[in-house]
Amino acid sequence: MKNRCDVRGFISAREEELPATEFVRIMKIAEEDKNIISLGPGEPDFVTPKNIRDVAKKKLDQGHTHYTPIGGLEETKEAIAEKLKHENKIDVDPDSQIIVTVGAKEAILLSLMAMIDPGDGVIVPNPGYVAFIPIVESLTAVPLSVQLKREEGFEYNLDRVKSLLDSQKVKVLILNSPSNPTGTVFSKKHLEEIADFIIDNCLVVVSDEAYEKFVYDDAKHISIGSLNGMENHVVTIHSFSKTYAMPGFRIGYASGPADIIKAMTRLKIGTTLSTPTISQLAAIEALNGNQKSIKVMVKEYNRRRKFLMKRMKQIKGFNCFEPKGAFYAFPNISEFSMKSHEFAEFLLKKAKVLTIPGTEFGKYGEGFIRLSYATDYKKIVKAMNNIELAIRKLKLH
Repeated sequence: MKNRCDVRGFISAREEELPATEFVRIMKIAEEDKNIISLGPGEPDFVTPKNIRDVAKKKLDQGHTHYTPIGGLEETKEAIAEKLKHENKIDVDPDSQIIVTVGAKEAILLSLMAMIDPGDGVIVPNPGYVAFIPIVESLTAVPLSVQLKREEGFEYNLDRVKSLLDSQKVKVLILNSPSNPTGTVFSKKHLEEIADFIIDNCLVVVSDEAYEKFVYDDAKHISIGSLNGMENHVVTIHSFSKTYAMPGFRIGYASGPADIIKAMTRLKIGTTLSTPTISQLAAIEALNGNQKSIKVMVKEYNRRRKFLMKRMKQIKGFNCFEPKGAFYAFPNISEFSMKSHEFAEFLLKKAKVLTIPGTEFGKYGEGFIRLSYATDYKKIVKAMNNIELAIRKLKLH
């Protein structure tokens, strides 16, 4: 009997409606062509520090290969609570106000799942981290994009945020500082203004602070959850992937109001159940062990950042906001009279350099590209030389 069932029609509407992306295609090209220099990475190019790797090996040999409690190992949460108290000025109960997750992305997903219902609006930065809008839309909620403008330092304009509150039921605002892709580090003054706005409008901030350690010059990272009156208004999210070069360990965490963390923990039963045991044990060593590796990475990223900014100033057509955090530059390329994806394609073909179109980070990323300096210094030098040679052949208006 002929089977007339076509499972291609079973794909959900929420998946079909997710924003289009060139990311997978671009990365596939770079992987297949070994002559291409990639300035696309969103992960450190450093290896996980030896002390962390050694502990992971030891714990594995000791047989720590079973499930952990859903919210995380008690000793892991205690180490995280100590770190939050001393470094972020956030005082939480490790038992009821911390959840250990499979990377920061799961923490973002679970926090939004715990708070928003279908049709709710979520304030998202645009341009912003590539996962924010897809996560919101996959939950059948509505991402309300706030344009972050270069002339405003890519920080939130609260007048624009306020104008969105009446258009949809809104409970949550997503904040990302230091920011991907712009490299912005929100000032204390602006964070205080946001905090007042959040309290006045009875909202909750999901604060993605994955790049907290990567700040440069006079910039200083401040957790919005540490500000007066914000203890019940912020879910703070961190990751070990960037700080300790542990992306493959897939471990992050969230801290916040006990009711929200409890809801996230219940939801985790239906996602990953528990975060890898070895990763949690390695994370304890990361937090309690020697922190020298962080200083080494920050120093090297800063060296690359300064070089990248210097070279872009020397190449006609680039107009780049100086990043003070993370490991990305986000230059405006409007003078080249090409759309973001066209210019990225041009650099890929003519300069053999992979960059990420600004539109991957939202519609307001049009006119920009992202360059990552989580790439070997010598490769960055060669990439910028290649870009300059390719651009010389263009006729700029």
